[in-house]
Amino acid sequence: MKAIRFHHNGGPEVLSYEDIVMPEFSEGEVLVKLKASGVNFIDIYQREGLYPIPLPVTAGLEGAGIVTAIGREVTEVKIGDNVAYTGCLGSYAEYAVVPSWRLVKVPSSVDLSIAAAVMLQGMTAHYLTHSTYVVKAGDVCLVHAAAGGVGLLLIQMIKSLGAYVIGTVSTEQKAEVAKLVGADEIILYNKQDFESEVKRLTVNKGVNVVYDAVGKTTFDSSINCLIPRGYLVLYGQSSGKVPPIDPLLLTKKGSICLARPSLEHHTLSREEIIPRADTIFDWVSEGKLSVRIHKKLPLSEAAEAQQLLANRDTMGKLLLIQ
Repeated sequence: MKAIRFHHNGGPEVLSYEDIVMPEFSEGEVLVKLKASGVNFIDIYQREGLYPIPLPVTAGLEGAGIVTAIGREVTEVKIGDNVAYTGCLGSYAEYAVVPSWRLVKVPSSVDLSIAAAVMLQGMTAHYLTHSTYVVKAGDVCLVHAAAGGVGLLLIQMIKSLGAYVIGTVSTEQKAEVAKLVGADEIILYNKQDFESEVKRLTVNKGVNVVYDAVGKTTFDSSINCLIPRGYLVLYGQSSGKVPPIDPLLLTKKGSICLARPSLEHHTLSREEIIPRADTIFDWVSEGKLSVRIHKKLPLSEAAEAQQLLANRDTMGKLLLIQ
């Protein structure tokens, strides 16, 4: 079968389109014929070595497809089921072996490409707004990278909870996309100082929470945008790692809270995964959650897909199609 692998860390050029042996599965695992795989920043971090993993490896942590074989102890799914998953390496391939407890059945009302697009980013937006900081009606929220895959989903979830959204983007086109899904205000960070704009828009009060996937270049100003006891939720670092800080800074800035959560720790069991994923699929089926696919590329063009994402040239989700 075909797969995208890398044998050492580096740039997109280390990704190799290879023929490999069909993976074997054990009693509690499932063989999935993948139809679509999500491309995410964590894939880039793993390729670069920022998040170390054993090498060589087949890339990718998110996919959707059809169950083609199951282990003897598998009860959660059956052959022929449409399924999706995240949190298991190996999705940049034609087939993947997945622990059965990680698989979520995809309803017939949800296309497999959409399912692949929302497993990681959809559940991330869900835990950020429903667990890390529970958004309340009347809150004012700042969302960085508002036209990205997670950003667009965050806007919709925040608005559904009755809160106000200020988003940051780099271009007018991205601003239009973010406004289309419900953003109340958009700041063009290439032309405007977002800290000053947030203070102007909130009459110097600040925001209840900042959702920040950018990291190094936004961190300091994001802290300055918060109300006393506000939350800075750092869930990515597309601009680089945030330097170490003195915890006393959090006190000086108003007893603010800093969180650095991950989806991994919000999907530790099937009991956590299923409610989150089913909620996302329900919202998609009911038209309450719009999922924007920026581009679909063939599996062989995974390096191009990752470069598009790294360059911040996307609005919505990138998918690899098998």
